Amino acid sequence: MASQEDSFPRGGSKKKAHPEKTPQQPIEHDNLFDVPTEEGSRKRKRNQEQGAKNKKSKAEKKESSRPEAEACGILSIEALTEGMRLLGCVKEINNLELVISLPNGLWGYVQATNISDAYTKKLSEQLDQEEPLEDLAPLSELFPPGLLVRCVVSSITSASKKKSVKLSLNPKDVNRVLSPASLKPGMLLTGTVHSVEDHGYLVDIGVMGTKAFLPWQKEQEYVKQKNKGTKLRVGQYLNCLIEEVKGNGGSVLLSTIQSVVSAAIATEEQNWTLDNLLPGLVVKAQVQKVTPHGLTLSFFSSFTGLVDFMHLDSKKAGHYFQTQMVRACILSVHPRTKCVRLTLRSSFLQAGRPITRLCHNLIGAVLNDVPVQGFFAKAGATFRLKDGSLAYARIMHLSQTEKSFKPEKFKPGNMHKCRVIDYSPMDDLALLSLKTSIIEAPFLRYHDLHPGQVVKAKVFALRSYGMIVKVTEQIKGLVPTLHLADVQIRNPQKKYRLQDEVKCRVLTCDPENKKLLMTLKKTLVESNLPALTSYKQAKPELQTHGFISSIKDSGCVVKFYNDVRGLVPQRELGAQPISTPGEVFYVGQVVKVTVLNSEPEQERMLLSFRLLSDKETEGPAQSQKKATIKVGQLVDVKVKKKTEKGLEVSILPNNIRALLPTTHLSDSVNNSQLLYSWLRAGDVLHRVLCLSHSDGHIILCRKPALISAVESGQDPKVFSEFQPGMLLTGFVKTIKAYGVFVQFPSGLSGLAPKSALSDKFVTTVSDHFVEGQTVVAKVTNVYEEKERMLLSLRLSDVCQEDTAVSSLALLSQWLEELQGVRSLMSSRDSMLTQTLAEITPGLLMDLVVQDMSSDGSLMFSSGSVPGLVLKASRYHQGGKVMDPGQRTKAVVLHVDTLKSEVHVSLRQELVNRKSKQLKKNTEHRAVIEHLEKTFAIGSLMETGQLVAFPVTSHLNDTFRFDSEKLQVGQRVSLIIKSAKPSDIGLFLAVESSVKKRTPALPLADPEPAGEEPGVMSSLLEKPTLPIGEMVTGTVKSVKATHVVVTLENGLVGCIHASQILDDVPLGTQPTAKLKVGKPVTARVIGQRTLLTHKTLPISHPSSAQTVSELSIRSSELEKDISIDPSTHCSSPTEKLKQYLPGQTVICFMRKFNVIKKWLEVEITPDIRGRIPQLLTSLSFKVLKHPEKKFKIGQALSATVVGPESSKGFLTLSLIGPHRLEEGEVAMGRVVKVIPKEGLQVLFPFGTIGKVSIFHLSDSYLEAPLEGFHPEKIVRCCVLSTKDPVLTLSLRQSRTNPRMKNKIEDPEVNSIKNIKEGQHLRGYVEAVKKLGVHFRIGPTLVGRVKYRHVTKYFLSDKTLYRTYLPEGKLLSAKVLRLNRKQKLVYLSFLPKDTGKPDVFPDSLGLPLRDQGKNRVKEVPSSQPKKKRKLEGKEEEDKGDSSTKQEEEKQQESEAKARRAEKAANTGKRKMPEMEREQEKVTKKKRPNLLPEEDDSGVEVNYNEEKRLKQPKKQTKPTEIPRLQLSSGFVWDVSLDMLAPAAPPREESSDSEEESSSQATLKKKSKKDKELEKQQAEKELTRIETALMDPNWQPETADDFDRLVLSSPNSSILWLRYMAFHLHATEIEKARAVAERALKSISFREEQEKLNVWVALMNLENMYGSKETLSKVFERAVQYCEPLKVFFQLADIYSKSEKYQAAEEVYNQMLKRFRQEKTVWVKYGSFLLQRGKAEACHDLLPRAFSCLPQKEHVDVISKFAQLEFYQGDGERGKAMFESTLNSYPKRTDVWSIYIDMLIKFGSQKEVRDAFERVVHLSLSPKRMKFFFKRYLDYEKQHGTAETVQAVKEKALNYVESRNTLADS
Repeated sequence: MASQEDSFPRGGSKKKAHPEKTPQQPIEHDNLFDVPTEEGSRKRKRNQEQGAKNKKSKAEKKESSRPEAEACGILSIEALTEGMRLLGCVKEINNLELVISLPNGLWGYVQATNISDAYTKKLSEQLDQEEPLEDLAPLSELFPPGLLVRCVVSSITSASKKKSVKLSLNPKDVNRVLSPASLKPGMLLTGTVHSVEDHGYLVDIGVMGTKAFLPWQKEQEYVKQKNKGTKLRVGQYLNCLIEEVKGNGGSVLLSTIQSVVSAAIATEEQNWTLDNLLPGLVVKAQVQKVTPHGLTLSFFSSFTGLVDFMHLDSKKAGHYFQTQMVRACILSVHPRTKCVRLTLRSSFLQAGRPITRLCHNLIGAVLNDVPVQGFFAKAGATFRLKDGSLAYARIMHLSQTEKSFKPEKFKPGNMHKCRVIDYSPMDDLALLSLKTSIIEAPFLRYHDLHPGQVVKAKVFALRSYGMIVKVTEQIKGLVPTLHLADVQIRNPQKKYRLQDEVKCRVLTCDPENKKLLMTLKKTLVESNLPALTSYKQAKPELQTHGFISSIKDSGCVVKFYNDVRGLVPQRELGAQPISTPGEVFYVGQVVKVTVLNSEPEQERMLLSFRLLSDKETEGPAQSQKKATIKVGQLVDVKVKKKTEKGLEVSILPNNIRALLPTTHLSDSVNNSQLLYSWLRAGDVLHRVLCLSHSDGHIILCRKPALISAVESGQDPKVFSEFQPGMLLTGFVKTIKAYGVFVQFPSGLSGLAPKSALSDKFVTTVSDHFVEGQTVVAKVTNVYEEKERMLLSLRLSDVCQEDTAVSSLALLSQWLEELQGVRSLMSSRDSMLTQTLAEITPGLLMDLVVQDMSSDGSLMFSSGSVPGLVLKASRYHQGGKVMDPGQRTKAVVLHVDTLKSEVHVSLRQELVNRKSKQLKKNTEHRAVIEHLEKTFAIGSLMETGQLVAFPVTSHLNDTFRFDSEKLQVGQRVSLIIKSAKPSDIGLFLAVESSVKKRTPALPLADPEPAGEEPGVMSSLLEKPTLPIGEMVTGTVKSVKATHVVVTLENGLVGCIHASQILDDVPLGTQPTAKLKVGKPVTARVIGQRTLLTHKTLPISHPSSAQTVSELSIRSSELEKDISIDPSTHCSSPTEKLKQYLPGQTVICFMRKFNVIKKWLEVEITPDIRGRIPQLLTSLSFKVLKHPEKKFKIGQALSATVVGPESSKGFLTLSLIGPHRLEEGEVAMGRVVKVIPKEGLQVLFPFGTIGKVSIFHLSDSYLEAPLEGFHPEKIVRCCVLSTKDPVLTLSLRQSRTNPRMKNKIEDPEVNSIKNIKEGQHLRGYVEAVKKLGVHFRIGPTLVGRVKYRHVTKYFLSDKTLYRTYLPEGKLLSAKVLRLNRKQKLVYLSFLPKDTGKPDVFPDSLGLPLRDQGKNRVKEVPSSQPKKKRKLEGKEEEDKGDSSTKQEEEKQQESEAKARRAEKAANTGKRKMPEMEREQEKVTKKKRPNLLPEEDDSGVEVNYNEEKRLKQPKKQTKPTEIPRLQLSSGFVWDVSLDMLAPAAPPREESSDSEEESSSQATLKKKSKKDKELEKQQAEKELTRIETALMDPNWQPETADDFDRLVLSSPNSSILWLRYMAFHLHATEIEKARAVAERALKSISFREEQEKLNVWVALMNLENMYGSKETLSKVFERAVQYCEPLKVFFQLADIYSKSEKYQAAEEVYNQMLKRFRQEKTVWVKYGSFLLQRGKAEACHDLLPRAFSCLPQKEHVDVISKFAQLEFYQGDGERGKAMFESTLNSYPKRTDVWSIYIDMLIKFGSQKEVRDAFERVVHLSLSPKRMKFFFKRYLDYEKQHGTAETVQAVKEKALNYVESRNTLADS
């Protein structure tokens, strides 16, 4: 700030002027276009400076024009520029992207790499590693929706005329404008967590040279309130307040305390400037100017900013005045123009508080008559919605195009039709669009698409994984490769081209993630069966289409829509058993299935490929009866039941089953639906035509036109009878884009092309005809060779008679069928149905007005028949305004029997009609009163009598242009055709001429007579019941958790299960007390609003229905409302706070969530709870299947654990308060099984605990972890809560102390729990140099000396590791305890434990006593010394004395072995000379034990330190050493050799030590001579050893000599490396490997490869992944790459790094795809890993890459692998399949027989031999197989079988000779 202080002096004494003259800087203003004034002298500057200034101002004119334009409007995307700082709100969180809402309806996107540098580094580490990082949090955890963030525009990109704004949240970008010197206490900054430290967090605030620290104390409140109790993660966004600045800004101390952050206000003392001003700062400002577009504010004395109309406080809008003081928040700062925008909305004035409202409930809805609130030029317009809220439409959305935009249409008060397209959280405004294309768009968002929906889309792109289609500009979907067609296609680009329009069906839709999967499978898209989108929809016997998603041996998995899937078991795959489904079916195949059983709660479903018709078997008698029914025969049928396809009927009198499709019930499609609706089981239909009879299925038809054609003989039976020009009656079978297929009664069909469908232009075929429609066709062309014909359906071709006659006939037929429906209705028992049958057109009724619907129609009630719906449209209200309850007379126009509605009219000319006798063929003028699809009802103008006339003139006449369609109120000229009314009360007529039609009069709105405005609107609003009112109603339906009640005036109420009884018995269902139809008296306790629309918001705008919450509890009914007012009005969040932890509540089971594993319950109508599965019971039986124990609606008593107010539910427990304290028993779920250690258990709410293997059971097991697996539920007892990870026990003595079972293995938690002589069991931990470490408790490890391990003498120490592996369970006896040093000495000897020895007798090992005797027999030149160690002294010295004993024992054993070897060879035993391998240093060193020599109990690290520091230090020369034979030294001489010092025992006697040293110093001549002789003997021994071929090198020099003599021998180099590795000298081993690679000749490739493999093994075991990778890359360069790859894969496999091995194999498959050995090796690897399915899928991949000639060999290899490692049966099948195709491949036969001999039965082997000896092969090969056959029988068979083989061979030879002679 020093520089800023110089530039901007703040008063006081003036700063001394410098010698040179410097210009005075003016005070900083935000308006850069005003001329600055100077306080000092106004001297004119030099002309050059003034000229430069003028040039600069001219250059900035263009730049200044844009901000001036912005000042009068709102922020637009054109005004954004790189570096602009903005305040935004997190709206959506994707995987690697944030969607940010910006001010004024703008949007931006933040990539995951623009969060912070630390988070970007974590992402990079994640990419390099295989497993996910624990400390890498997803964006959804770091950024909650609604969080306000400061961001910077990083880039603005343009694509297809649309601009995309890329933002950055990186503090280095946001706070780049700050410097360390500018940081002041009280400043509010934003930053991200950089790292987690011991006492807090390092926070990245983006200021170079500044370190920010947030201590634990300052973040605890934030963690509890904002972060849900979890610690902050790297990359987490924080609003921080600077509390302290140190070192001139070098380090700052931060705080996130919410109360302090929320109250932070930026002040002038913090020295903010326009260059470093940040968005999100709250400032105190003063109103300078009030404009129509907003306000101009001044802040910080000299800064000004703009507030647009969107960001004014809604409560104070219109009341602002100049000089008014306000609090404002900075929204944006332009980097160049310094234009500052602010907001006055209260939600922004408290920093750190998120925005709560992120979405609008009307998004996607189309709104009519929305008034304009205000219009802003170049910006847009605001609108006032019905709920009073404001909405905004940008200027580009006010019209379809720029040319059609007219500003005069948007005057305040003008009404417009618009659509809600989005919501801006930053502005709290719904965003609208008036574009016609958007309003009429069927889909606006992904939310508008539903699974199973058929949509049209265009091909957008073709990818390897599928095809991307575009439904709209904003909605794109993926069609996977599997779903491009019914069958899999290899070249989709040949079938689909870009921009092609395709018809798709939605498979799944995930609106939140914007993922849409679709299918193009024709069968699925065009299926008329119901689309299965949920498990609840799957009812037994439901038939639908699906596709096979996977095939298993147990059956096929069929998938439907919305990820619904079911299993078809093997028995249901077909009528015949199918053993191998994979050979019959394929993945992606479309199948038709029948639902057998469905369990929606478990999301399971059982299906069958055997359809219902296939399952019902028919006897021979039924088949004979069916044979009597012929095609074309007329029969009588009886309806059995309704199906989706039509009516299932039985043909009388033999009751033969048949199907009558719905479309074949009538010639009229509408009447067909009507007849299907009213026909019931038992109804008899006469004169039904047999249409087809094939495969036992009979299809019937009741179309009168087809029956008439068959009776008149106008139905050709064979194709040769069809002749051009014939007129035939048929029906539409299939509709295609290119035409219509018409089928005739004989079953033959023809095509009517699109050009021959109509005399009018045909755009879409489906607009003219529907499937099942009856048509008359004219044969135009016949192609006998292909048996195809072309038809014409044009009216000009098929209509020969007078149209009036044909149309009248059709009308009579339709009305006759309607009368038939009436007769069916009159026979029903329902009063409503009978009443509908009795009502006829023209009937005069006395009605009462009930209500008015949303379309303006009046609804009436007759009073006598409940449920009868009578309605009058606006046209038929006759201009009257009717009040509810008013009585009036009306005339019936039409009875819609399908919808059970009666259309009436109040028009006076119809009510007061005149009765007049009409004459036939007289013409009258009429007015159309009602329209149906096939006919219209009109009224004669002179009398008002009702007549019916046909709308269509022919069966093929089905299409009308809009101009040709009739309208209600239109006047026509009719010719009467019946003098008397028909049975339905209407005269029949036909239209005389179309030219005589006159248009309908415009419809006038009803005018109220003497009524005040608003009467009609009040009629439309349904009344709501006040809270506390007593009401009566009738139970409409009873659900598990609530009861629906119908109240008076058509209102609906709901009684929750908690509002039925005061005292609810636990385990009961209170709703079962009420029955349907029961009257109830209840009190209103609340209101709830429900949305009633169930389809798209485009076609069905959302309408709200108010439901009253009721209570019938006695206490509620008796309560005095005036004394005790209702408190039900409080919000659910406030109600949640009333429930305290530990409180007991009654709740009602709603469902069990299988995925989340919790019970969902309801406490009250608006408060729900969740019970974690682990808190439902302490019984394993209940926890395994909680859905069986708890029924839906059951009353439960639960304890409140805690409210989750943020999520709106309570967390409950059924087992009491959830406390994890010491001694408490709780249920947990195993999340991890740690080998040889124990379990990791997870409790509810994220608490973790660990269970040691010693606490799994009261009795230890050999494999303690065998029965445990992740997700297993266990009962635990808490032992300790001191650490964050709890210490647990699963012992039954802890979890269930009442069960007093015998404790075989007591707990051993410390050395205090054991005593000498006690027998314990435990697990072997490790075999060390001085004994076996034996774990007897979780923290207690004892040691067993080798002499206490076994009674046998072991010369091979490796047997210890073989028979005492880690984790072996053994019994031991406590020999001795050292409680001070916490040492435990144990014994495994049988005499101590009473158990067998750890080594079996079968090994034949000598007893330990025998080994000692052998040692005694060996003469030794060294005198023996006695041990002077006593028991107490041994105990004090601890492990040092133990080490001496072990070394002595090893020395004696070595001497015994050498003596025995010398005795056996017969050679003279050489005296043993020992040579020191290390020089003894002069300085005394402490006798520190090596790591592997530690003994006793390892309780903790401190104890280990104490053990390694003995109390008494000895000289290095006195340390007893193991004597080793000396190696050969080239430069040794007799003078240099000295006898090795004999082993000395440790002694503390200084006199003895000094005397021994004196003896060594004073040597006589005789002693020197003896030493010389001894050296000669030692040299002789060394030379003899070198000549021995069995001699083994023991030193590095020995190995150097060997490798020099044989430099190309890799085995010597590998032994040399092993020598260094045994001494843990890794670097030396690497150096030896490098020497070997340089020394071995380049011709010895195999020898070099051996060294490379050894080096890779070394790096794998002791190196890192990088070092191994470098060695591997070098090896690939110098050796054959394939061999190196194989070796690396084997190294990974043997070290159990299976993931790495699989990656190597995948690289090999790409690089060596032509090598069959690669595929075979990988298949063997997969089978070893148990991945049989992956191995099976590998074989087809190998075929696609390998040449054809290699296929048989590969199949043979894979079949052998199946025998060795997989399924033998599959291996047999593979061999059999290959030999069927290649029967003369004798090599395959030979391998197959070998496999059968090893793994098969004798019968299978003999069968194979029999098959091969009967093949036609060459004599040489036949001889080979006969010889093998004979050898097999000699080994496994009998004399008879051997003789049989010989006879077969003889027969073969004779047959060959006979063939040769001939």
